[in-house]
Amino acid sequence: MTFLPETGYTPTAEDRASLDAWFAEYDAQSGKRDVERMADMAVFPLNLVSDDSAGNGTSAQWDRQRFVETMTHVMGDGGADITFESTRTPVFLSPALAVVFTDSTMTTPEGTQQLRYADILLRRGGVWAFQTMIQGGWGDNL
Repeated sequence: MTFLPETGYTPTAEDRASLDAWFAEYDAQSGKRDVERMADMAVFPLNLVSDDSAGNGTSAQWDRQRFVETMTHVMGDGGADITFESTRTPVFLSPALAVVFTDSTMTTPEGTQQLRYADILLRRGGVWAFQTMIQGGWGDNL
């Protein structure tokens, strides 16, 4: 007989509150373009999943240095803050695993951009960290 783990998990109010707090902190650091602090909130190697301009799915694993270099390039070094208005839909697989779907409006001095992405987060020692980033359109950069 094969043992299958229970797959249904109902998050507690604390589970949701702690995940919301993590994203509030991450958005704040992203808004300040503090890429080093953003990297502190990840587990490396970090998995990235996307698609490329040819329509093919692609993935990569980045170490901290690659994350910092790429995100610094993508976010720029402008002095103005970036703001995010996000709606997040977390799916908790367990108390320590969550897949979070996000619809977000990012506002910069240059204008606004709509974003849709998903993250896989894990909790270790009571602290959430992102381990996988999933977003379409970035595959040519991976």
